[in-house]
Amino acid sequence: MKMMVVGFGQCGCRIADEFARLNKRAETHRNIQIFPGIYAVNTDAADLSGLKEIKSDFKHRILIGGRKTGGHGVGKINELGAEVAKADADKIVEAVRGARRFYESDAFLLIAGSGGGTGSGSMPIIAKHLKDRYADKPVYCMVVLPFEHEEETEERTIYNTAVCLKSVDSVADAVILVDNQRYLRKDTSLQNNMTKINEMIVEPFFDMLCAGEEQKDKYIGAKTLDAGDIIQTLSGWTAIGYGEAQLKSITLFDRAKTFKEKSEETNKGSVAMDEALIELSMRIDAGDAGRALYLVSGPAREMNMDMIKQLGEWMREIAPNAIIRNGDYPREKNNISVTVVLSELSEVSKVREYYARSTELIPIIRRRQEEIKNKLKNMEESGQSIPSLFD
Repeated sequence: MKMMVVGFGQCGCRIADEFARLNKRAETHRNIQIFPGIYAVNTDAADLSGLKEIKSDFKHRILIGGRKTGGHGVGKINELGAEVAKADADKIVEAVRGARRFYESDAFLLIAGSGGGTGSGSMPIIAKHLKDRYADKPVYCMVVLPFEHEEETEERTIYNTAVCLKSVDSVADAVILVDNQRYLRKDTSLQNNMTKINEMIVEPFFDMLCAGEEQKDKYIGAKTLDAGDIIQTLSGWTAIGYGEAQLKSITLFDRAKTFKEKSEETNKGSVAMDEALIELSMRIDAGDAGRALYLVSGPAREMNMDMIKQLGEWMREIAPNAIIRNGDYPREKNNISVTVVLSELSEVSKVREYYARSTELIPIIRRRQEEIKNKLKNMEESGQSIPSLFD
């Protein structure tokens, strides 16, 4: 499957930059291109300059709202982010459409952090423009939720998140939820944390998108997971996860496997799926999923029928109401990996929590704004009798 990727705001652009690195990895090691075009859209020129992998020309790093923001961002005001996106929507859409292999792509993937101003405000606007213009291509929005400390210290973050979630849910074919807090490692530096988090966010897409683009016979699975399977799975609120289990290195002098060793190898698939479910991008109840997908990848000799049967039974057990699709992807590597997608979720408690908290905050924010206006007005009135040098 091929996706056109567009990142919005600081968070979205950095994750898009990580997708560009992933695309280079696919081209170098597998001779596959999974992202025909990757773009970064921001109101902050400095953030765009800090990217490493996305092409540095103005068609791939797109600065919007220059006249209104002076290239210095929107200061967490998502209404302003939406306003500049509406004004520059044609510039963004035309840049994406200008990709040499645009018409080979199967879908759009838009990415933004929900707590900021540029990303949370502009992504829903561009999603609607793309949906209206290219009705035959699904539009998927990846929404990255804020850290707990951001929610505790910045009330605007909660409001922006709720507005972003409601807006993208009304236009996107699927909303892939990513909870930053689930990837946080408290014993490492902030920069290392961000780099590692972005790597973990994009990794589940690698095998899943490569599997359907393979050309060599030996790497095509018995049951290929193609773009059609992914498109039919991704719908509504969605979570994605990835896990792997290391395999023993094999030499020419290895003896025949005992029954115990064979059982342990079969269980490697379960270990990988368990990790994928634990590391899901969002805390959810799998029983709420209406659609599910899993992909097993590893050396062909290690992926036997017992393993596939075991994983299928487990997925049916944890997601009894879901339509389940699956596939295998034989690649020569030293681990078994499993990618899991749970979609069409009927309940996401975190989203409901943002909606509830934002509803409580709206009158408080409005009251504070009114109080500030009244105080400023009172201050002006108290100085009315004082002469001014400009009179």
